[in-house]
Amino acid sequence: MDKRVHIVVEGLVQGVFYRASTLKTAQQLNLTGYVRNLPDGKVEIVAEGNGDQIDRLISWCRQGPTHAEVANVEVTEQDYRGEFRNFNIR
Repeated sequence: MDKRVHIVVEGLVQGVFYRASTLKTAQQLNLTGYVRNLPDGKVEIVAEGNGDQIDRLISWCRQGPTHAEVANVEVTEQDYRGEFRNFNIR
């Protein structure tokens, strides 16, 4: 079943390749959507795809890349829209 989530990651997540690593992970999981830095130092992710693969992305977000220090991950499920063709960095 396809699923869509909005994820906000807090902590030391900018300047540590979090976006690039998220892109790579999402592409490996065949997800679509985007990742971007927010002005307040958080990272925002919107992802769509297979529910199991979405769950794997969420688990990955709780760790992040090697130099990240994730303090909190807020996940909000949204209605699946199928609006993205690929996954990219904004």
